[in-house]
Amino acid sequence: MEPAAHALLLPILLLLLASLSPIIAQEDGIDLYSLTVDSKVTLRFAHTTITSRVVNKAKEAQEAIFQVELPRRAFITNFSMIIDGVTYPGEIKEKAAAQEKYSSAVARGQSAGIIRATGRNLEQFQVSVNVAPTANATFELVYEELLKRQLGKYELMLKVQPQQLVKHLQIDIHIFEPQGISSLDTEIAFMTKDLADALTTTQNKTKAHIVFKPSLAQQQKEPGKLDTILDGNFIVHYDVNRTAVAGDIQIENGYFVHHFAPRELPLLPKNVVFVIDKSGSMAGRKIKKTKEALLKVLDDLKPEDHFSLVAFSGRVTQWKPVLLQASEEHLESAKTFLSNTQALGATNINEAILLAVRMLDESDSRKQLPSGSVSMVILLTDGDPTEGETKLQKIQENVKATVAGRYHLYCLGFGFDVNYAFLEKLALDNGGVARRIYEDSDADLQLQDFYQEVANPLLTMVEFQYPDNAVELLTQDSFRVFFKGSELVVAGKLTPQAPDLLSAQVRGQSNTQNINFQTEVNVVNKEKVFEDSEYISHSFMERLWAYLTIQQLLEKAVSASGTAQQSLKGRALDLSLNFSFVTPLTCMVVNQPNDQGQRQLAMKSMETVSDQGELKMEQPMRPGRTKFRRRKIISQEPDELRSMLAPLEDVSPGTSTPLSAGITTPPIPVPLEESLKSMERAPHFILSLFLRKKQKEILCVDVKGSPFRPLSLISDPVQGIEVKGHYKDFLDTFSWLQVSYKTPEVQVYVNQDSIIVIRGRGQHEKSTSYQWQKTFSLGFSGLKIITENRALRLIAPKKVTIGLVSLSHLIPGLHLFLQNTVHFSEKVSGILGQFYRHLYCNSLEDDKMTLTTMGKTYTITRKPMLDFQNGERSNPMPTLLCWSLEQSL
Repeated sequence: MEPAAHALLLPILLLLLASLSPIIAQEDGIDLYSLTVDSKVTLRFAHTTITSRVVNKAKEAQEAIFQVELPRRAFITNFSMIIDGVTYPGEIKEKAAAQEKYSSAVARGQSAGIIRATGRNLEQFQVSVNVAPTANATFELVYEELLKRQLGKYELMLKVQPQQLVKHLQIDIHIFEPQGISSLDTEIAFMTKDLADALTTTQNKTKAHIVFKPSLAQQQKEPGKLDTILDGNFIVHYDVNRTAVAGDIQIENGYFVHHFAPRELPLLPKNVVFVIDKSGSMAGRKIKKTKEALLKVLDDLKPEDHFSLVAFSGRVTQWKPVLLQASEEHLESAKTFLSNTQALGATNINEAILLAVRMLDESDSRKQLPSGSVSMVILLTDGDPTEGETKLQKIQENVKATVAGRYHLYCLGFGFDVNYAFLEKLALDNGGVARRIYEDSDADLQLQDFYQEVANPLLTMVEFQYPDNAVELLTQDSFRVFFKGSELVVAGKLTPQAPDLLSAQVRGQSNTQNINFQTEVNVVNKEKVFEDSEYISHSFMERLWAYLTIQQLLEKAVSASGTAQQSLKGRALDLSLNFSFVTPLTCMVVNQPNDQGQRQLAMKSMETVSDQGELKMEQPMRPGRTKFRRRKIISQEPDELRSMLAPLEDVSPGTSTPLSAGITTPPIPVPLEESLKSMERAPHFILSLFLRKKQKEILCVDVKGSPFRPLSLISDPVQGIEVKGHYKDFLDTFSWLQVSYKTPEVQVYVNQDSIIVIRGRGQHEKSTSYQWQKTFSLGFSGLKIITENRALRLIAPKKVTIGLVSLSHLIPGLHLFLQNTVHFSEKVSGILGQFYRHLYCNSLEDDKMTLTTMGKTYTITRKPMLDFQNGERSNPMPTLLCWSLEQSL
């Protein structure tokens, strides 16, 4: 029976987005009896604790899974498990050191399974643990985030999806804003009259407490049934009073934070050039959504604004050579140009941006742009440059030199296949930000929302100033532009000699005027504001300062290089360790009970660009990106993947006989299109068997397993061989496979992109990474590893030969085959190993028979399947006639 599992999903968007989604527990399995979320939001700094309690009601050990989705900008600060009364805490360590120390855990893919990027600006934390019969388990995760104000409000959105009835389900949201809460409302998608009593909101001038605590009866969709009505968004909107034009300063435990968002300032006119990718990859929904969004954006331009359009593929075209005022006539002409834009051709990003900058220069030199206006370029693209200048670093250098700090460049990356790291650096180098646009039905709304964030500039050249002897360790205190609906935040530490009165000035430019805001606060009086511990966590303002400092250091490091970049990362690392934050520079070592195997590493994913301009991902690609690549590869198989190398003969050590001899049906080349039409496909596993009258047969096995835990494929204690793998149900493939040998002490771990060979154990452990595209051979005492044509063979004297294959075309994925299987011992077990112990077969008809092993009977059917045993040696891939079995676990 499949072990029941429990999962908790808690995403946060903008202010806070949480999703509670435990997997349904069965009566004789893991029972989730308590699920609580406690979030304290003080001065926009959110401290959230998620606690989940389960009990194993089964008579055997069951697997419990704790799963949380949180924003990538959030930092995990603590995680612990209490298993049957014993606490197993997580430990924050430097990522590089922890990766080296626990390289075998990383090689097994555990780090990727414990934190991975998901959804829109989210990452998923997941830990699984075996719970003994009748035992209890408690999971507790804590994370923190400094929240941003966007479009004039803070938004707390909880996505509640428990998928089952929970005896004790409670959400507590505490909001404390000393400035005063000016507005507060809730919007609950699944709210009914029966649930009204489960929601309680209390509020005074500065505090709000929202409690959601539905009873079991209130959670039921229908009386007497287990289906829950709790499925949808739980949203809280709020904003704060803003009476002081110079902003609000709060002080706690020797640290201060200054929030600045003045009201009733006149809007600055803006000059914007929209640079639109119309290359072939934008065809379809992307270009359609882009046009829909920009048509609405053009309608939002004000008469005093100036604008133009640039569309690019391999060639760059302009709507007009200079920027024009947003008059009704010009807007209609621009809409016609936009409507006639078709997606076709290559991608010349470099020339498109440089042309947009030259247009701003030309318009400015002609004195056509309003004095005191804000000029910007908004780039939207979905791919890497393929025409003109294609070196990413060179493009970044060209754009930075041309912009020269005079304009703002905002980069919008459409879809998961875009090189977001390149766009982020491009934007940060030039006073802007990057944003990923997700290829969903609301892509046009995402584009419009981003535009609204930068559509209304209020101030430029904003600087915060404090007395030199009063403050130290300031975060960023100068900003190029301030937009309506946003907020500028500066934090720092008070010096020992700081006066009782802390003064501050904020200077900026509005139109052609220089504006100077001033304020002064009493330090002692401000400290008293935070004496109520109910609404704050200990030393929260110091942690707020550290969080903001780390984020800004990491952002600066994107644009820096060499020793400057290393210095910025070094400072960020020290703060991350001192304040126990899981950042891109640190990780959490998750301790497990002794019988759980090696420790797991929780690491944030981060996109980086190498010196050669190549995109690197520290984590496996997101599901959305994999799907996009999968469709792309099926429709167009790159020529460079067709290997021209000779086939690799799998020869048993000490003999000259190919192990492939004895296959009853020779390979038959089949064109790819015909192969797909005839349903011939590459199975997960190809096994060499001896069935009737010791005749050699081929068994092709597909496994439909749980995505929440590794699968034991083969375990042979006599041969000293163990094979494990991780099945991804939404892709119907394996994300990683691992083969372990006892003698010699070698582990081989593979994923879709790389091969990691680990030698030795403990302090003597060494690991080396290889690429599937390379041809290489490794020799150990008693083991030979040969890789060619994306096929890897593990050959050892008097042992089964194991082949691992990474297909890059058709449907990309990992595959495994077995040869020389006569060497398996009678103690072999596992999902594949079971077919080599006391196997019996019974013919039903010509192309169908039954297999019986280990007390289980399977029906298998003879059919042609694609033969991947020689890797990608040939195209089209040959087929073989095998007995096919699909096994669900």
